[in-house]
Amino acid sequence: MSFRVETDMHRRRRSQNLGVAVCLVLFIGLVAVLSLVKITNTGPVEGYDHAPRASVTEEASE
Repeated sequence: MSFRVETDMHRRRRSQNLGVAVCLVLFIGLVAVLSLVKITNTGPVEGYDHAPRASVTEEASE
């Protein structure tokens, strides 16, 4: 059984890979938090279907 010697290049690559992994995890967390906030803080959502909506016509008539 032979153990391979870890060189300086291996340590640099590992630290760079860890840095990329941390950035990726933080980005995924940011997107998840922003999505969750957007979903929970929005009111009733109505799509635009080219038809008159009761919520729009009632506000206009008042």
